[in-house]
Amino acid sequence: MSTSPRIMFLRTRLAPLFSLLMLAAGMLGAAHAAPPPVADFFGPSSFGGAQLSPNGQYVAAKVPGQSGRDRLVVVELATSKAQAVAEFSDADIGDFQWVNDGRLLFDSTDKDVGVGDINAAPGLFAVDRDGKNFRQLAQRRSNFITTPAVARLLPWHTYMLGQRGAQDSDAVYVRSLSFEPRGSVRSEQLLRLDTRTGRSTGVPMPGNVRRWVLDARGEPRMATTLEDGKSTIWLRENDKWRAITTFDAWISSTDDFSPLDFDADGRLYVMARHGSDKTAIHTFDLVAGKVDPVPRFSIQRYDFSGRLIRSGDRLVGVRYLGDTYATEWLDPDMKALQEKVDAQLPGLVNLISLPRRPESPFVLVTTYSDMQPRTYFVYNRDTGNLNLLGQSQPKLDATKMGRQQLVTYPARDGMPIPALLTLPHGAKATDKLPMVVLVHGGPWVRGAVWEWSADTQFLASRGYAVLEPDFRGSTGHGAKHLTAGFRQWGRAMQDDVTDGTRWAIEQGVADPKRICIAGASYGGYATLMGLIREPELYRCGVNWVGVTDIKLMYGGSWFHTSDLPAQYIRYGMPRLIGDLETEAEQLMAVSPVEQAARLRQPLLMAYGGADRRVPRAHGTRFRDAVSATNRNVEWIEYPEEGHGWRLPKNRIDFWTRVEKFLDRHIGPDAVVQEQANQ
Repeated sequence: MSTSPRIMFLRTRLAPLFSLLMLAAGMLGAAHAAPPPVADFFGPSSFGGAQLSPNGQYVAAKVPGQSGRDRLVVVELATSKAQAVAEFSDADIGDFQWVNDGRLLFDSTDKDVGVGDINAAPGLFAVDRDGKNFRQLAQRRSNFITTPAVARLLPWHTYMLGQRGAQDSDAVYVRSLSFEPRGSVRSEQLLRLDTRTGRSTGVPMPGNVRRWVLDARGEPRMATTLEDGKSTIWLRENDKWRAITTFDAWISSTDDFSPLDFDADGRLYVMARHGSDKTAIHTFDLVAGKVDPVPRFSIQRYDFSGRLIRSGDRLVGVRYLGDTYATEWLDPDMKALQEKVDAQLPGLVNLISLPRRPESPFVLVTTYSDMQPRTYFVYNRDTGNLNLLGQSQPKLDATKMGRQQLVTYPARDGMPIPALLTLPHGAKATDKLPMVVLVHGGPWVRGAVWEWSADTQFLASRGYAVLEPDFRGSTGHGAKHLTAGFRQWGRAMQDDVTDGTRWAIEQGVADPKRICIAGASYGGYATLMGLIREPELYRCGVNWVGVTDIKLMYGGSWFHTSDLPAQYIRYGMPRLIGDLETEAEQLMAVSPVEQAARLRQPLLMAYGGADRRVPRAHGTRFRDAVSATNRNVEWIEYPEEGHGWRLPKNRIDFWTRVEKFLDRHIGPDAVVQEQANQ
C-alpha cells in the first residue's frame, strides 16, 4: 500500500478551526536530528476525537483546557465559533455523544489516576450545546449515606450505550450493569433516560443480556443473552421477546450469526460464515429464522468486521477492516465525495463520517497511514474546503516514521501466517537489522493492521525492525486460522512465532545475533515461552503483564483473584486453552513458571499492582523462580496500574527502560560490547 510521506496541508483553508481550538502544538514536518523523545510517542494525546451533531451543523470535540484537564468544546461550523460547554475541576471529560441537535451526553474519567487509585465511577451528565442546562444523571460514587439529591440520580453502575438512538428527542438509552463477584459484567439492563428530567424506565430483559441492538428508529429490537455457556439471540416484537437461535458462546459453527444492524425497512443484517471460512454480511429472514445464503458484502482475505453507514434512512456504505480500515460506498454521490477527499489527502486512509441527517454540507474526515498518526478534518461538500480539527500526536514528523508492509510466511505445517513487518526510516528489507518480534495479546484478537502504532513506530525510530505475527488463533483470518490455535498455547501458536522469526532471518531482514522477543498479556506469555524453547534464537525478552502460570488463570485465592468471567473460565477456557483436570500435565508443560530455570537470557518484566486480568502474582511467581538461576532479570512494578499502562508518566518510564534494555542487548551498546570482546 502506497502512502504519501506526510499530509500536504492546504494553508489557506486550515487556519480557522485550528487556531480557535488550539488543538495542536505544532505542524508536522519539523525534522529531528535525533530520534523523537519517548514522550512524543507515549505522552497524552493532543486531541480526543470529534463528533458531528445529527444535523451536521456543529462538531463536538474533547480538547485540553488551560488546567490540562480535557474539556468538551462545541464548534458552530458555519461561523467557526467555538465554546467550551463542560469541564470538571477534578476529572476529565470521558466519552461523549450527541443526544439531539442541541444537547450532549457525556461521562468523566481521570487521566492522571491509575486503575488502582480510581475512587469514582464515570458518572453520567448532560448539557446543552451552549453550555446551559447542565444536569448530572448518574452517580460518580457509591454513597452509603444517601441524600435526597443523590437519591434522584441513577446508580454509579450506569453507563453510556455505544449505539446512537433516534437523536430526535431529549431521551437516550443507557446501560445499567450488574457484576459477578470477580468484577466481570453479568448482564446489562437497558434504560430509556430523559436527559432533562433524569427520569428513566427499564426495557424488559429476556435473560442475562450481554448485548443490545437498536433498530433504524433507535429502539431496542434485539438482545443477546448468555446462560450456561450458550448465547441466545432474541427478537423484540410488540414488547415481547422471541428466541431466534441458541448456539455455543465460545466455539462458533458455520450456522452461527451475529446481529449487525437494521435498515429503515426493518431488514436485519448479520455477520455469518454460512458454510464459508470467512464471515460476511448477510440478510436474515426474521419470519423463517434463516440466514440468506447469498452474502451482501464480503472481503476476499478477511472475516468481515465493521459497520453499516446510513445517511438519513438510506444505507449508503459499509466501513470494514481489511488490510486497514476502508469504506465501500453504495451511493454514487458518496463515491464521488470520497474521490474528492482522497485527491486533497493523497496516499492516506481517509475515513468519512456522516451526520445522521444528510442536509448538512459538512462531514468529518479521519486520516492516517502507517507513518502518519490520526489527524481529524472537517470537509465542506459545497466549497471543497478542508479544515483541520486536530492531531493525535502533533510533535511527530511523519516523514521520519518507519514503513510497514503486510507479509505472509509459511508455518512449519504449511499454514500461511500473516504478519506486519515495519522497517526503520530509510532501511531496506535486506539490511540484517536488529529485530524485535512483537507478539500481540488476546490471543483471540486481530493483530496485524496497517496503521500507525506508537509501540511499533517507537521501536522503529530506535533502529529496530519489528515483526508482528498473526499466529494461528488470531481472529479476522477465517475459521480455519482461528480454530487451529485452540488448545495450542505454547505449542503450534508458539511455533508460528518461531517460524516467523526464522523467516525474517532467511529473508535477510534480521541479524540472527540481535533478536529480542516482546509482548504484553498473551504476548508476554509467548515471550517467556519463546525464550525458554528457543534459547539460541532470542537474545533477550520483554514481558509486560504476561501470563506465567496457566493454572492460576482458572482460579485464585483472596489475594490474587482475576476478573475473567466465570462462564468463560467454566465453559470457554477448557475448550480454547485446555481442561485443567484432564489435561493438567500438558498445561503444566506449557506454563512458563514450571520451566523458569531454563530461561537464561536477559529479561525485562513489568506488572501492574492493580491488574485483575493477569494479577501481579503471575509476575512475582515467575520473577522469584527465574531469579534463582538467572541474574539478568529486571523487574518493574507500577502499583497503581492495571492490565497495561494508563498513565502517560508510566508509559514514558516503561518505554524508556525498554529502550535502554534493548540498547544493551541487541542495540548500539551491544554492538560496541561485541566489538570490544573481539
